[in-house]
Amino acid sequence: MSRRTTGTLLLVIAAFLYGVRYLSAAIFGSGITSWNWDLFQEMLNYVGTAPRNWSIVALILGLFYLIWAEYETISSKTKESLKRFVSYETVDQEAESRNNTE
Repeated sequence: MSRRTTGTLLLVIAAFLYGVRYLSAAIFGSGITSWNWDLFQEMLNYVGTAPRNWSIVALILGLFYLIWAEYETISSKTKESLKRFVSYETVDQEAESRNNTE
């Protein structure tokens, strides 16, 4: 699996875990007839902060993997362009030395 795919999947997991906390609180309170903000906050406290914390970890890891993949892509393109530059420079120098000796 490539780093881009891993990073993207970690970002999807982060979004899922972030939403799971709210969905769990809504399911937990589904039998209640009257809703208000304070009651929903209590339901969120009942669910806890573990899904949010794991979503933050997955978000950071996903961003890290995506940045790492982009850095490798840029780095490999730079290396290839340097190789081409050096090889063209060597070909030009060889051609000049042949012209000077003839």
